[in-house]
Amino acid sequence: MEILSISELNTAQIVEMFVGGSLLIFSAYISFPLTNWLVQKSFNNWYKYAESEWTKAFFHTNLTRKVALIAPSLIIQIAVGLVPHVSKDVTSIIKNIAVSVTIFYLLRVLLALLDIFENLQVQNALKEKRPKAIKSYVQLSKILLIILGTIVIISTLIDRSPLIFLSGIGAMSAVLLIVFKDTLTSFVAGIQLTATDMLRVGDWIEMPQVGADGEVTEIALHTVRVQNWDKTITAVPTWRLMSESFKNWRGMAESGGRRIKKVLVIDSSSVRFLSEDDLKRLKRAERIKLYLESREESIKLYHDEVETRIGSLSHDRLNRRSLTNLGTFRAYVDLYLHEHPLVHDDMTRIVRVMESSAEGIPLEVYCFTTTTKWKDYENIQSDIFEHFFAILPEFGLRLYQKPGSGDFRTLLK
Repeated sequence: MEILSISELNTAQIVEMFVGGSLLIFSAYISFPLTNWLVQKSFNNWYKYAESEWTKAFFHTNLTRKVALIAPSLIIQIAVGLVPHVSKDVTSIIKNIAVSVTIFYLLRVLLALLDIFENLQVQNALKEKRPKAIKSYVQLSKILLIILGTIVIISTLIDRSPLIFLSGIGAMSAVLLIVFKDTLTSFVAGIQLTATDMLRVGDWIEMPQVGADGEVTEIALHTVRVQNWDKTITAVPTWRLMSESFKNWRGMAESGGRRIKKVLVIDSSSVRFLSEDDLKRLKRAERIKLYLESREESIKLYHDEVETRIGSLSHDRLNRRSLTNLGTFRAYVDLYLHEHPLVHDDMTRIVRVMESSAEGIPLEVYCFTTTTKWKDYENIQSDIFEHFFAILPEFGLRLYQKPGSGDFRTLLK
């Protein structure tokens, strides 16, 4: 059939073209609600028979509208050639535009599928209590899909092969590497973090150099979001977590115990040997009675052995062995922690005297609580040390404390 221009068409032909175009537009218009209804009904039926959660993701309700939006452009692609008296050039342009629209909506479906799979993976990981960060992979996949989709759409609109653009991108690879340097670096860092299981969503991390001290809430392509304990948000570039050091407290949480490591600074002038009266008084404490009796027996045997060699030790302080109030208090602290129901007996427990300084003699308490919850941990720690502060005078010991203004006023009176 001979193709005529619009000016060469008679009235009947113009009417035919108008009616054909109107029918095409009407068909495309009604195709969306019909397709949406059909797809939704089909998806609902298939969803019932899908056994796997991953299979059900393909029939998610969020996809029905996006899938249905492809129908109008498909109708136009198929039927535009049936409209009478339309030139091939116009038909080709309309068809290219329709194909581009189809690719656009198909791209939206693929992006929506990625979001659905990401949410499903996060939910499954939370159930297993092993959250894995796949957001960076999803974001990179989206970037690649958008770039590829944009190339195909532009190629379709100008009716050229996509290979022309891809070859041009190959020539610009050096420029692209510079532009996407941070993206590529962050993606590689994200792979390393997840592959080595160094970081998960929900981990408590400390990174003082960037002001991060809190819980990881999101691991994305470019940044890791950390909600600090003061409720502020810190965004840490993903690559910095691989190039710089950070502390992850996950090991502490999984171990079931949290460390107490504190020092009581004892006034050195209060350290002395225990007298007989002191021993009698301290033996009234059931917690330390057996320890004192055992130590006294050991000292008595030692003294008997020495006396057989050098004679009486009644006034010989240099050759005698005696209990000190600091050593007895150290034993008391260790026994107290051993009996405490909220202190781990299976984990390291040490009470030791450290190097003395101008401020006194540090007595370090090192142990682990049976809970890792912050509030409970702080309460346990406070209760333990409040008891130690209160019991110190019973052993004749004092904590070192720098003189304050009240002390000087007392001296001046």
